[in-house]
This record gives sequence, C-alpha cells and structure tokens, in this order.
Amino acid sequence: MKSLIVSFIACTLLATTGCVSQKKYRELQADYSRLQGSNSDLNARNQQCQSDLAASGARLRSLEEQIASERANVNSLQAALDKCLTSSSQGNVNISKLVDEINASNKYIKQLIAAKDKSDSLNMVLTNNLTRSLTREEMKDVNVQVLKGVVYISLSDNMLYKSGSYEISDQAGSVLSKIAKIIKDYNDYDVLVEGNTDSVPISKTNIRNNWDLSALRASSVVQVLQNQYGVDPSRMTAGGRGEYNPVASNDTDTGRTRNRRTEIIVTPKLDQFMDLIEKAPETKE
Repeated sequence: MKSLIVSFIACTLLATTGCVSQKKYRELQADYSRLQGSNSDLNARNQQCQSDLAASGARLRSLEEQIASERANVNSLQAALDKCLTSSSQGNVNISKLVDEINASNKYIKQLIAAKDKSDSLNMVLTNNLTRSLTREEMKDVNVQVLKGVVYISLSDNMLYKSGSYEISDQAGSVLSKIAKIIKDYNDYDVLVEGNTDSVPISKTNIRNNWDLSALRASSVVQVLQNQYGVDPSRMTAGGRGEYNPVASNDTDTGRTRNRRTEIIVTPKLDQFMDLIEKAPETKE
C-alpha cells in the first residue's frame, strides 16, 4: 500500500511539474521524499521481523526434538508395560514401577514444555523492549538475536570504543544505559560480555595481542555496566575471544568491521537448567 502511494505521488509530480508553482512543486517533492523514507523504514522492519521469526523457528525445532525424544521414551515404556501385562510371569510390583516411570516421563515432558514457553516469552519480551528503546541511528551499530533461548546483543567497536583502544567512548553511554536497564529488569538472567577482534595484529606498547585487546574491551564494558549503571557484578562475566570467533571473512574491510564487535549474551542462570536435568526421570533397564 505504501509503495502504491509513493508511486501515485511520483506520477502526480511528473504530470504536474509544468503547471504548478515552484512552491507547490517543492512541497510535493518533500512529501515524496518523506514517503520514500517511510517505505524504506518499513522494509527494514519487515526484514528484522523475518530474521526474528527464523530464529524463533530454529529454537522451536530444537525444543520439539527434545520433547519428541521424551515422548519416544514414554512409548518405549508403554510397550514394556503392554508386554508385562500379557505375560503371566510378571508380577504386580513390576507393573507398578512401569506405571510410575511413565507418569514421571509425562510429568517431565510437561516441565520441558513449560520451560520452553517461559523462556520463549521472556526472551522475546526482553528483545522487543530493547529494540524499541534504541533509535534508528543506534540500531546501525547494534544487532539483537534470540537463538535457542539465549539473547545475543552484538555491538560494533566503532560505537563502543575510542579508535585502537579499550576505553569506552562517550557516544556508547546511551546504548549501554538502555542495555543495563533491560539487564536489571531481568535479574534472573546471567550476562556474558565477550570481546572479539579482527585478525589484524595490534601494535600498542601496553597491549600484547588481540587476545589482550578483546579481554580488556569486555572488561571495560562490564565495569561501565557496574559502576555507571548499577548492574550487579555477580551476574556478569567478561571474556575475550580475540580474532578466533569471526562472523565474516577478514579478507575485506567490511568483514573485518563485522568481526570487531563486543557481544552481550543474556541467558537464564545455569542452576535453572541444572534443576531441569536433575528432575529428569531415570530410565530403568
């Protein structure tokens, strides 16, 4: 619909250029430019929605595979129970144990489904809250993804740091303050700040190599989140991966720019996953 409006205005401008005043022509030209910008913005939002949908689909398939595995286990137990019922040599005690195992497996499936739904809901709300708080200009340097229940916030080094340094730039404050607010709102989540570089060797007297640079940059972000924005330091971990976790080729300027990034990874606490593992029903031989 937006494209039809833009096309209509463009045709109107062409048809009336010769018979309207210069002032009216400029007004129509300005309207046309605004509609073009609006159309571009809608296309960008559509692409982001498609990306979020694809990530959600991948996460859903992973959890569905786990649920299918548990259901297969239930079917196996049910088959054993059926065999037991048709055999006169089996006693009531064994039948009772098989029934208990089936019930435990069904209960665990329900726990997995509930955990999946809770994780999906919290992560999508977290992501939407963050992306809505960022301006269009800030979104150029920030990429947000949800993969298998984990939120990845990737920040470009151009926005975060002074050139060739691990000191946080003044312009990074706006974005980090918004990320800090989201992190504080979801206090049951742990935060890993991970520095990444390109493959170009660093030439600084106080920095030995890209390992040092990536770790120092991650540490700088963690300390800003703690000292300036009040994020609990016990929830955060700072780490550096140097040049060894690229997302693009280091053979081009564009690829190197993408690789120079800091990722803030927001994930449910490990003990929440361990609780689920410990509650999993044991399979009897």
